[in-house]
Amino acid sequence: MTILITGASKGIGFEMVKLFSQSQNTFVIGVSRNTEPLTKLVNQKNTHSVLPLKADITSPQDHKKIVKTLKALGLKIDVLINNAGEIINKPFEKITAKELHSVYNTNVFGPFMLVQTLLPFFTKNKKSHIVNISSMGGFQGSSKFPGLSAYSSSKAALSGLTECLAEELKPKNISVNCLAIGAVQTEMLAKAFPGYKASLKANEMAEFICNFALTGHKYFNGKIIPVSSTTP
Repeated sequence: MTILITGASKGIGFEMVKLFSQSQNTFVIGVSRNTEPLTKLVNQKNTHSVLPLKADITSPQDHKKIVKTLKALGLKIDVLINNAGEIINKPFEKITAKELHSVYNTNVFGPFMLVQTLLPFFTKNKKSHIVNISSMGGFQGSSKFPGLSAYSSSKAALSGLTECLAEELKPKNISVNCLAIGAVQTEMLAKAFPGYKASLKANEMAEFICNFALTGHKYFNGKIIPVSSTTP
């Protein structure tokens, strides 16, 4: 089973790579702009089940690099986890166009184009699963917080994209779901809510996502699932 994870060098993404690497039945491609932590993990565990791949999901050129790697190794994708994310905590009226575009490039446009690029690498012979990692900030009806208009609206867009892709990709035997996760103690949370201590650690949320990635498509398709026990 081949699993491709974006945003794999830290936080929840890194913890997911670690968990999947413990299974003999999985081969994990960890995509990140910084692969040093992944390379250290591979060297420490002496594992061949993890491939660090330096790539920026907002770069079309890097999408080609991912495709080239998959072709060279003769791999098909069973699970794609769009985990890479970018956040900015800034008053609405002070957010620049450049900052807004940067957040949307990572949280919406990047996953959109990456899925489009990788479609030929999903096999119709068995059901595949795309898991988009959104946020409670982008979940309709949830509590919203000042300063997160760019981030939360981009995650809401990712949720909407999930519903669209679930319908369009049915004929290709691909299920698409979205996990709107709540507060998890990561660098991203610390940036958005300085001083706030979440009840969940990155490895705990990673365990849930990993299990969902492997089994969730048996029960769900096109669903936006809130995964949160607190506010934020």
